[in-house]
Amino acid sequence: MHDIAATPAAVVSVAPITLAAPDHGRDLSVRVSAPTTGHNLPIVVFSHGMTLDMDDYAPLARFWAAHGFVVVQPTHLDSLGLAPDDPRTPLIWRIRTDDLTGILNQLDAVEAGVPGLSGRIDRERIAVAGHSWGAQTASTLAGARILDGGTPGESMADSRIGAAVLLSLPGTGGADLSPMAAEYFPFMSPDFDDMKTPSLIVAGDSDRSPLTVRGPDWFTDGYRLAPGATDLLTLFGAEHGLGGIQGAHDTRTTDENPERVALVQRATLAYLRTTLGLDDTAWPAVRAASASASEPLGRIDSK
Repeated sequence: MHDIAATPAAVVSVAPITLAAPDHGRDLSVRVSAPTTGHNLPIVVFSHGMTLDMDDYAPLARFWAAHGFVVVQPTHLDSLGLAPDDPRTPLIWRIRTDDLTGILNQLDAVEAGVPGLSGRIDRERIAVAGHSWGAQTASTLAGARILDGGTPGESMADSRIGAAVLLSLPGTGGADLSPMAAEYFPFMSPDFDDMKTPSLIVAGDSDRSPLTVRGPDWFTDGYRLAPGATDLLTLFGAEHGLGGIQGAHDTRTTDENPERVALVQRATLAYLRTTLGLDDTAWPAVRAASASASEPLGRIDSK
């Protein structure tokens, strides 16, 4: 892959920073990672997968931050021991989306929580990202809707979002869900027709999930069906962790591969830089390098 990044900057990471979360029963804790130098820094708001939290995905968050992004990672309510009979549990998918929107509404507090960050954020260049369930959460800000009784529910798209990076994004629901997923995760029924924000989908071609009766292609539905999903990076041999993007805290990675993780880092950075208008050449260079590699780690398809 083409080296699209300049010399990495030093990174400062601060946690927990506490943000208000009205009606959620408790405040929202976030981790913020940012380069120690530079101005007009674009923002990535990142949603974690099931059972993980703001301390996970450190390799990816640090990489983005070292190359000029402010990365904000919340710990969603579902990772804090929410009981099945808690009245918030049926709406946890919606609360997750509210967490991301709440971060965007409180960027002043995000800036104030990190020494030296005030006045250095570019609020006109904001991306949303996530992995697994977090990718579904992020996709709602990009325009995906959750089906309710077969009808797309309320749009939660946010016009402040200029790009999305969706890693191991769950596919369509209904008959494609396994009986277990249909019982416990009925909200995993997205409608991608209105997902119009420019989005990169990243999927592993060996990602066989217990959530679906289909195979790894389930994780490419967003690319096939969303008008804004401009690009798909398929990683050869990758399972759900895409080589270990969650980092050392998550011991469930079954396909640990540092080269694969490095590819995800470089490719997602290039996509963000080009899509947010920072470097028109970054993503085309990565696509060209992928196409010409003699032993590629993955394949990039574009609409």
